[in-house]
Amino acid sequence: MTIAIVGATGAIGRALARRVFAAGTRPWLIGRDSSKLEALSAECGGAPFSVLDVMASDTIASGLSGQVPDDCKGLAYCAGDIVLKPLKRASPVDFLNCFSLHVVGAVEVLKSVEPALKKNGGSVVLFSSVAVQQGFTNHAVISSAKGAIEGLTRALAAELAPKVRVNAIAPSISHSAMAAPMLSKESMAAALAKSHPLGRVGEAEDSAALAYFLLSNDASWVTGQIIGVDGGRSAVA
Repeated sequence: MTIAIVGATGAIGRALARRVFAAGTRPWLIGRDSSKLEALSAECGGAPFSVLDVMASDTIASGLSGQVPDDCKGLAYCAGDIVLKPLKRASPVDFLNCFSLHVVGAVEVLKSVEPALKKNGGSVVLFSSVAVQQGFTNHAVISSAKGAIEGLTRALAAELAPKVRVNAIAPSISHSAMAAPMLSKESMAAALAKSHPLGRVGEAEDSAALAYFLLSNDASWVTGQIIGVDGGRSAVA
């Protein structure tokens, strides 16, 4: 069976691809950077990869045409960014671009792989954020898009049942290139770690482990859920 991973060269995407490959399943790597995809493919036994810009939503269907493996059983949409700015500095373009990347891109990719997922009794994993439930300053742009992901998850879980399961993971801050500006200063990294009951920030593998479970048959009775991977930040005082 094949698992499609969009945003495969990001921290969570890479961790998930390696986990999928190590378990004997084939990852299908999807992203913008051909050289990074080629390097990750070599790590994963020559896994197939597709170069795709999900921000160009009108080209996604044609870009994936003829490339979806017949045995595609899972889709993890790991593409994303972190847009942090106060509302007075946030432009309409900021909101539209963020929504396009996180929501429209996911929807358009899913349309392409939906027939294979239905045929194989598949699973979809999307990504939200702890910020949707908690509410943080300077998060209006990203939280709006991630809140839409949570609504989309539940709507698609209803629409695609019983053939396809749809769930979302809501991480807190984790080590990645996107989070590097916030974690590069030792004092800030220590403060962020302390804000989590478990006393550390996340690792990509934390979210990848849950994503792999949700994509597997072990989660065959789990759908429509938003699950936090956040060191207890959303639930524990």
